[in-house]
Amino acid sequence: MLIALRRVFLAGLLVLVPISITLWVLNGFIGVLDKSLLLLPYSWRPESLLGFDIPGLGSVLTIVIILITGLIARNFLGGQLLRISERLFARIPVVNSIYSSVKQVSDTLLSSSGKAFSKAVLIRYPHHNTWAIGFLTGAPDGSIALALERPHVSVFLPTTPNPTSGFFLLVPQDEIIELSISVDEVLKYVVSMGVVPVKKT
Repeated sequence: MLIALRRVFLAGLLVLVPISITLWVLNGFIGVLDKSLLLLPYSWRPESLLGFDIPGLGSVLTIVIILITGLIARNFLGGQLLRISERLFARIPVVNSIYSSVKQVSDTLLSSSGKAFSKAVLIRYPHHNTWAIGFLTGAPDGSIALALERPHVSVFLPTTPNPTSGFFLLVPQDEIIELSISVDEVLKYVVSMGVVPVKKT
């Protein structure tokens, strides 16, 4: 009897845990996007007009703002305004360093021509007898490259089960093993702590 109950309990967990975690992540994501409603005057917000909140309405507003910004940025006048704003940010000491760093990262990650996280690799971490999966993000240059004795590559090493955090490492190029696995498959493997098998490509 106890064994049967245990099996039923585990079967329930196998169904509910993935659903619960997915809903929890989506709820948090939508909650962050809904913060865009704070940009509206209070009299325009749902709680003022209707007397109650509408979950997800801020997400729609965020998407609309992103689309409008994209349309403006892609035409001639918008491009001119963008260049003027970039020059303005470049003249403000503290803002300049923050904006330029964030822009370089976003251009690398979000650009269709960006190559960050395009290839998964195996590296020896945390010591020589163990391996970890990371993503190539580029190669050091300038004074960093000159300070290193041999060619290195930049690797982002995601943590489990939250791959959005991790470590940035400079690894000798001849000590990495490139994998012919898609980024999505590697992320599933990392998040599942190796439980979900990697599909062959």
